[in-house]
Formats: sequence, structure tokens, C-alpha cells
Amino acid sequence: MGKDNTSLGINENIEALLCYVLGWLTGILFLLLEKKNRFVRFHAMQSLFVFLALFVISLVAEFIPIVGPLISILILPVSIVLWVLLMFKAYQGEKYKLPWIGDFAESKV
Repeated sequence: MGKDNTSLGINENIEALLCYVLGWLTGILFLLLEKKNRFVRFHAMQSLFVFLALFVISLVAEFIPIVGPLISILILPVSIVLWVLLMFKAYQGEKYKLPWIGDFAESKV
């Protein structure tokens, strides 16, 4: 791990952690800014896919009677747990792949 192999000159584990800070927004930001580090780009892509999917699911759930509010209530704790877990794993320098989304993110990097 080092800052010599990133476009921004920040340690790659810090950049990878920052990909998750504001969910899909920072995912997009780091995809645009980080051009050469595949580790950081993977975490940016995974952040984008995971948190954008959760955001869209919560929006759609608002329109589903009865079950929609329950789905929305469950999305918040799931989002928080994933947020903390993914930031921790990224900071540790681990390329932690979530099922399905991690593989998809890796294929897009």
C-alpha cells in the first residue's frame, strides 16, 4: 500500500475508505478522479453499485403499500452495517467483495 500508485497521491487504503464515505456519490467521485489504481477503482465501483441499488430500492419501496414501509425500515440498518464494514475492510487494504455486486464491480474495473 502506498501513495505512489494512486492518481491523487493519497494512500490507497485511505482513498478506498473514502470511496464509501458518502455512498454512491463518493463512488462516482473516485471513479472520475482515480485513473490508475485498480484497488481504489474497485472500491469506488462497489460503493457506487451497492449504495445506488439500496437508494433505488428504498425509493421504489415508498410506492409499495403495506410492505414498502417495512422494506424501507430494513434498508437503513443494512446500509449502515454495509457502510461500516466496507470502509473498515477498505482501510485494512482488503479487496472485500460482496456477493454478486463485488464480482460485477470487479468486472467493470
